[in-house]
Amino acid sequence: MEDSTIWWLLTGITVAIELVTGTFYLLMVAVGLAAAAVAAHLGLPTAAQIVTAALIGGGAVVAWYFVKKKRPGDPSARADRSVNLDVGETILIESWNADGTTTVKYRGATWTAIHRPGVKPSTGMHRVSELVGNRLLVDPV
Repeated sequence: MEDSTIWWLLTGITVAIELVTGTFYLLMVAVGLAAAAVAAHLGLPTAAQIVTAALIGGGAVVAWYFVKKKRPGDPSARADRSVNLDVGETILIESWNADGTTTVKYRGATWTAIHRPGVKPSTGMHRVSELVGNRLLVDPV
């Protein structure tokens, strides 16, 4: 069996495992294996094919790690509008208590609202940014 055939089979197996597990990093490894198959088609010796697979696959994994690391993460469920329909709604705050809380009428009920740590409480319209337990975390609009 030709070296390139072995590399292509390994590439296919790796892609199949990635489809089952959902690990995107395995696709990067498969790219390295495909590069080794191309190296085999070009007639490079086995050692060069292995080095090609390692460099291209490993480089792709490292590159994807840094791309993913720079991307902002998904918001927590507490701040996700598709989970909590209160997120993004506006409320009127008329006064703040000394402990940094306030009581607001919202959706026909009385709620306790809090502000973000380090933010000076102010009156007026605020937007609900997330739910912390049964309290509304609000930001000024």
